[in-house]
Amino acid sequence: MTEKLKSGERLPDVTVSRLGGGDLRLGEPVDDHGWQMVVVYRGKHCPICKTYLAELERTAPKFAKAGVGVIAVSGDPEDRARAFTDEIGVTFPVGYGLTVDQMKVLGLYVSEPRSEKETYRPFAEPGVFVINADGLLQVVDISNAPFARPDLAGLAKGLKFVRDNDYPIRGQLAA
Repeated sequence: MTEKLKSGERLPDVTVSRLGGGDLRLGEPVDDHGWQMVVVYRGKHCPICKTYLAELERTAPKFAKAGVGVIAVSGDPEDRARAFTDEIGVTFPVGYGLTVDQMKVLGLYVSEPRSEKETYRPFAEPGVFVINADGLLQVVDISNAPFARPDLAGLAKGLKFVRDNDYPIRGQLAA
């Protein structure tokens, strides 16, 4: 069974290949922002992901204004990730090749394809992780279904409030 990540913990050390060359270390600030938001998407086969990443592209300036850099990552191989993000017109960093073991380390739900028409390998269900300047998980949002994801405009607004008001990490009380 996959262990789910908890707010206030460090994001596990996960590095993936970056479209355009080099690597992306999940949780490491990008573009001089003190915080990073990692958006895990299912892959090229997912029409909801296409809409969500297009919305992320539109709202990325709001996250930047809040001091949060954004990246997206999936288990797709390079060719599928490139075709998908080129079609959308993504300008933020995109990682590819997330392995099933890495998906599990991140506490993500992992699904098998329903058929080869969908895709040909296991893939992560959606997840959003926001890592603060101390390297701790400020926000953890994972889903087992493609249609349950946080509203990006609301999330950007909320993160700006968190940063402007030194709002604490929530959800740390043990059950």
